[in-house]
Amino acid sequence: MGKLSTHVLDTSCGRPAAGMRITLYRQQPDASWQVLTEAITNQDGRVDHPLLEGASLQAGRYCLRFEAGQYFDKQREQLGQATDARVEVGAAQVAASKDGAYRFLDQIPIEFGITDPNQSYHVPLLVTPWSYATYRGS
Repeated sequence: MGKLSTHVLDTSCGRPAAGMRITLYRQQPDASWQVLTEAITNQDGRVDHPLLEGASLQAGRYCLRFEAGQYFDKQREQLGQATDARVEVGAAQVAASKDGAYRFLDQIPIEFGITDPNQSYHVPLLVTPWSYATYRGS
């Protein structure tokens, strides 16, 4: 039985990205996107259950949207810093405003295809305030 999972690592500070909102979409025949589920990463940067599994995992086009901008705003707030000043996140400084106007990365959409729903698909995100990478895991 196949499944779809994800996790997020904040490589700017070398730890899991806890508390990041993720939305999963499936592309419809008319090319629109249907929201399938939303989740928030746990302390390990993972969601507590597969995003899809069994019969709900079907062949098709999908998109995972990661709310990286909100996540990094929260990280700055947790450091006790104002979100309208230059603050340190990891080893680098980030400028942001209360409305996120200075975010370099905000929402990160990763579109991917599932061809065999009997396989497991793992879509990790490695992210900093300025870059991201992904790959197909197992």
